Amino acid sequence: MAADADGQVDVIGHILDHHSLEVPFINAHHVFDGHIELPHFEIFGIDMSITRHVVMMWIASALLVLTMVSCFRRPSLVPTGLANFLETIIVFLRDEVIMPVMGPSGKTYMPFLLTIFFFILYCNMLGMVPYTAMATGNISVTAALALISFTVTQGAGMVNNGFFGHWKNLVPSGLPAPLLIIMIPIEIIGMLAKPFALCIRLFANMIAGHIAILVFLGLIIMLKSYLVAPASIALASALYMLEIFIGFVQAFIFTLLTALFVSMAAHPDH
Repeated sequence: MAADADGQVDVIGHILDHHSLEVPFINAHHVFDGHIELPHFEIFGIDMSITRHVVMMWIASALLVLTMVSCFRRPSLVPTGLANFLETIIVFLRDEVIMPVMGPSGKTYMPFLLTIFFFILYCNMLGMVPYTAMATGNISVTAALALISFTVTQGAGMVNNGFFGHWKNLVPSGLPAPLLIIMIPIEIIGMLAKPFALCIRLFANMIAGHIAILVFLGLIIMLKSYLVAPASIALASALYMLEIFIGFVQAFIFTLLTALFVSMAAHPDH
C-alpha cells in the first residue's frame, strides 16, 4: 500500500481496474518496475483493452475448468480430497437450493447455475490472494453476470410459456383495463430491478470488505505510528477471514436468486 508525499494512502487505487498487473518480485537489474503492462486496442472505436480484472476472470475460468476436469474426469464411488469437497457443495446446491426452488425443471438449469456459482466463488477467492484483484469488485463484471441471469430468466419464460404468453404473464390476469396503465410500467420496473439488485448486491458486498481492510492497514501509514500496527493488523486479519466467508455467501445468494427468478419466469402460476 503506497502513500504519497503528504502521507495520504491511495486506497481506491488498489481496488480499481488497471491496464497492468502487479508482480511480487523484481529482479536485481530492474528489467521491469513491478508491473506488467497489458495490451491496449480498440475494435470499431470501442476500447477492448485487456485489464487486470479481465485477466483475473480468465484465471478463474481456467482454474474452474482444471479443477472440475481433474476431480471428475474419473468418477469414483467414494471421492476424496478436493473432489469430495466440491461434490459436497454440488449436492448441497442441488438438493437444498436448485431442486426445491425450481422443481423437476431444475435439472435443466443445473449446469448453468453451478457454473455461475463456482465462477463467482473462484473470482471472489482469487481476489483474496496478494498481488491479484477481485473481478467481482468491478461493477462491469457484476453487471455482465446479472445480464446473463436476466437473459436466461427471460429465455426460460419464453420457452415454457411462449413469447406472447411470457410477456402476458407479467401482469395478473383479469385486471380492469384502466389498471393496466399503472400495472404494466410497475411490472416492467420490477422485472428490470431484479438484475439491478443482483449486480449491486454482489458488487457492493465484495468491494466494501476490501475497502475496509485497506483502510485499517492504511491507518499505520496515515497516523505514522507503529503503536496502531497491532490493532490495525488484527482488525484487517479478522476482516480478511470474514471476506472469505462473504465470498461463499455472495456466490450462494446470487445462485439462489437466479434460480428463484428463473423459476418465477418459467412457472408464473406457482
